[in-house]
Amino acid sequence: MLSEEQARDAVIVALDMGHDEALALTDRLAGRARWVKVGMTLYYALGPSVVEEMHARGYQVFLDLKLHDIPFQVEGAAAACSRVGADILSIHGLGGSEMIAGARRGVEAAAAERAGERTRLVAISVLTSMDQEALGEVGVDRPVAAEVERLAGMAVRAGSDGIVCSPVEAAGMRALLGPDALIVTPGVRPAGSAVGDQKRVATPSAAIAAGASKLVVGRPITRAEDPVAAFEAIVGELVGA
Repeated sequence: MLSEEQARDAVIVALDMGHDEALALTDRLAGRARWVKVGMTLYYALGPSVVEEMHARGYQVFLDLKLHDIPFQVEGAAAACSRVGADILSIHGLGGSEMIAGARRGVEAAAAERAGERTRLVAISVLTSMDQEALGEVGVDRPVAAEVERLAGMAVRAGSDGIVCSPVEAAGMRALLGPDALIVTPGVRPAGSAVGDQKRVATPSAAIAAGASKLVVGRPITRAEDPVAAFEAIVGELVGA
């Protein structure tokens, strides 16, 4: 069971929408939500200013750009993301240990420059929109859970603070990575919500019980008739679980 403050801190609202809609939603959730996710939709449209804008509105930011390139490029990109204020930044586990080590160097250098807290890194394992068949299409024959475990172990050894995985793998990741690892789980769907394009899902309370640190929740909140009520229902579920 979580306290109310812990529950509010656990939920990251995914702002996968246009700028005006994102501002309207964050206005409505002000004083209730603590975290937002800025992904490719907003960041590619607006650039770094959107991170600064969300900070100015009182939110911490999970910058979900899934960086994946050669180590030199990712080191520079991670430093740039850290300088604009990303609290958590995603990188692709498939980039390998040298790339992840480069990202860690980048965020450490940026933190030293601004004498602030270091941006935490989470490595993408297997996208929550993928199942065993989809994994096979890209040439990975091992089971989904085994692939997530392989990437998670490598990523954390290379300098990632944790992993992005579906709630289905959260318990295994907590057992593998220990109590301090940051485990971020998309694919969270309250009971009765549409699954959409997600393949490996769980309810908020089940994800937290399995060991998730943060829950990324998008459409069940952002497309709800009353987003505030939808957010508060999730908080209530986590407090009462």
